[in-house]
Amino acid sequence: MDINAVVLLLTVAAAGLLLWRKLAGNHLWRASTTPLASIIGSGFLVLGPILSISYGAWAPAVMALLCLVAYAFGWAVRINIADIDANPRAHALVRWDDISSWVLATAYAISVAYYLNLFGTFGLNLILPHSVLGPKLLTSAVYIVIAVVGLSKGFRALEFMERWSVGLKLAVIAGLLGGLAVFFVQRGLVHQWAFSPNSVHGISIVTLAFGLIVTVQGFETSRYLGSTYDAATRIQSMRIAQWLSALIYMVYVVLLTYSFAAETVPFSETAIIDLMRRVAWVLPPLLVVAALGAQFSAAVADTSGSGGLVRELSGGRVSEERAYLLLAVIGLLLTWLLDVFQIIALASRAFALYYAIQAALAAMALRHQQRRLAMFGAASLSVAGLTIAIFGQAIEG
Repeated sequence: MDINAVVLLLTVAAAGLLLWRKLAGNHLWRASTTPLASIIGSGFLVLGPILSISYGAWAPAVMALLCLVAYAFGWAVRINIADIDANPRAHALVRWDDISSWVLATAYAISVAYYLNLFGTFGLNLILPHSVLGPKLLTSAVYIVIAVVGLSKGFRALEFMERWSVGLKLAVIAGLLGGLAVFFVQRGLVHQWAFSPNSVHGISIVTLAFGLIVTVQGFETSRYLGSTYDAATRIQSMRIAQWLSALIYMVYVVLLTYSFAAETVPFSETAIIDLMRRVAWVLPPLLVVAALGAQFSAAVADTSGSGGLVRELSGGRVSEERAYLLLAVIGLLLTWLLDVFQIIALASRAFALYYAIQAALAAMALRHQQRRLAMFGAASLSVAGLTIAIFGQAIEG
């Protein structure tokens, strides 16, 4: 079976389905696409190779654990969505909610650096695959473009990218999974499935997983869509996005882990491109195009979201334009001081702190509702979030 034909057929079919008016116009599906696109974003590109290199044959188990942890934090955020909708919050809770929003704004700033650094590495992969300076220069140039556009016209001129990049990304992922599934079966028929040993040991097994939380982050975007969707829709759409993303991630990691021996997986941000060259020649250019659209639109969305949060939380004292400029400066510093894997770990810590505060708020709401067992669960999640924020580490080559 020609894998290239399978990839192209599934990509086109998935694109057609996603553009189908009955699906695209469905209210619940539209609400689900925002968190779904955020969850299956940059993490999808880097997570598979990282897990394979680090955990070997245990990679699917670690992926399952990451999905479960993310779903647990999503449960806490959903409690807060319902509680805020049903009850006006006390002054103390509002204050803690504001603190969590400041943490989220900071996490967004770091995640933009993560997105744009991946944009730089994927953007030059097919031309300068071994360049170290080139991706940083490209990332810096994109930061300048985003800052200029944000300062002058806002991001309305770039919003169209978010709309088409979501469909493009999901369609390419469908093609990738189809091609990888055929490759997986072919390897199995000749008894060449790989069952590699893990390369991390001791406490690093846990702390590295802590540093990867950002790759399954994004579900919390439903929390801030209150101006467009009611609470019930946001809660259900978050569940759908987390279920679908968990299914996609699990299929992807299983196929990738047992198709390639861990020692043959290159240690780089663009390892997925090198691996997919062995599967089908059509996949690398498709992945690069999808990656560029996804990273840029995600960066624009998070920059806009962070700027809006800063303006709102500062009571208008810091304008969105000044916030964009500050974010660009922070991002440029991170770009030149850290590598992508260090930025991933830093972003994971920031989001874990946000989830810890959200879980604590959920525990307070559950206490008021006299749901003691659930309150204990939310409090435990808060402690887990703080632990991840303190001990999350980056993968090292």
